Amino acid sequence: MKHISVLPEKTIELLQVKPDGIYADGTLGRGGHASMVLERLTEGHLYGFDKDEQAIRESTENLKAYADRFTPIYSDFRNMRSELENRGVYSLDGAMFDLGVSSPQFDDPARGFSYRFDARLDMRMDTSQEKDAYSVVNTYSKQDLIRILRDYGEERYAASIADRIVKKRQESPVETTFQLADIVRESIPARELHKKGHPAKQTFQALRIEVNDELGALEEGLRDILDILNPGGRCAVITFHSLEDRIVKKIFKEYSSAPFVEPRLPLKAAQMEQASFRLVTRKPVTAEEEEIQTNNRSHSAKLRVIEKL
Repeated sequence: MKHISVLPEKTIELLQVKPDGIYADGTLGRGGHASMVLERLTEGHLYGFDKDEQAIRESTENLKAYADRFTPIYSDFRNMRSELENRGVYSLDGAMFDLGVSSPQFDDPARGFSYRFDARLDMRMDTSQEKDAYSVVNTYSKQDLIRILRDYGEERYAASIADRIVKKRQESPVETTFQLADIVRESIPARELHKKGHPAKQTFQALRIEVNDELGALEEGLRDILDILNPGGRCAVITFHSLEDRIVKKIFKEYSSAPFVEPRLPLKAAQMEQASFRLVTRKPVTAEEEEIQTNNRSHSAKLRVIEKL
């Protein structure tokens, strides 16, 4: 399936792209959002990051018309600041992140992301790294599996699923997505199987986040980028589940809040340090019904934007 960018018009509108600005896309994918930034650049430049080598290849081809103002970089967005500095870029006029897994990753059975296809457990966004879902499922302790399923999947039956995984792998390794999905089905009450959605959805999400350290990368990468924004520069982040959104909301609140001042200190208002950022979106922007109808992935998307003062 072709990947359709989520909330594209709203993201670009709120990013307020300047024709001569320097921008970074932390999640290049197939170049959907990036192409909209590049269309608005004349003398500016966009640096596009992705840890998926296939995404870099495809986006480079898709965006070849903008080669004079576009640099693709094969790297995790947690390394954006150092990668930019290596290229002589020390500040940005804007940045964007479209988090989560892209449609091509989900829809390629060989990548092992989805319970819709029977494939070896993998789930690596960067296929050059060693850790994959197979190694997590077959080598992590029961307690670590419980922690991952509970913290990253918000799975009610984490203990039961982890217990069954450990018992099954003592007989033989848990190798495929279908094997894991069957283990989940066997681990939860029958009444849960009839609820909306696939019973293994949260387990697969938890493993994917662990394999790719998605939340750790988000925390590091987002802080680094906010620190190098120019005054007036904006950062837009699209999240797809509560764990991501919670991190973005927390960091944005921290950066847009004035430092604490002891109320008993005899300071005038002009002497008090002010917040260095402001929230452009007080509440997250969500997709309208028309977009949801044409792109189901957008139904859970939340867009938050912040501006450097």
